[in-house]
Amino acid sequence: MRIGELSKRTGVSPRSLRYYEEQGLLTSSRSDAGQRHYSDAAVQRVSLIRRLFDAGMSSRVIATVLPCVDDPGDLGVAEETFTAMMRERDRIDADIAHLIETRDALDVLIRANSRYRAELSTTPEPGGAARLML
Repeated sequence: MRIGELSKRTGVSPRSLRYYEEQGLLTSSRSDAGQRHYSDAAVQRVSLIRRLFDAGMSSRVIATVLPCVDDPGDLGVAEETFTAMMRERDRIDADIAHLIETRDALDVLIRANSRYRAELSTTPEPGGAARLML
């Protein structure tokens, strides 16, 4: 399939697909006219690449991990990939812990703001009318 078809099937822009190729994450063959052609397996490959990017991995790290998918029987590749995956898992765990701390701090502010708004909504205004806070 050509780059436009791969783009439609994956929801990934042609520009991003070309970037994936530049980074060695995706391969294509070329027609005599220089057009890129991808195999049907490229759809799954692009989906995996997107998931890895969405997890916060850099293209360099993804390039380290993908050979394990391509050649799972190579012990050297498996060892190098394992180390990279463990490092990324540790990074993601640290990101999650930081996000949980940030969410907890925001919850404290939300509770304080809710109490403050509740107090303001029951405070009588000059002239006897109660203020309503939205």
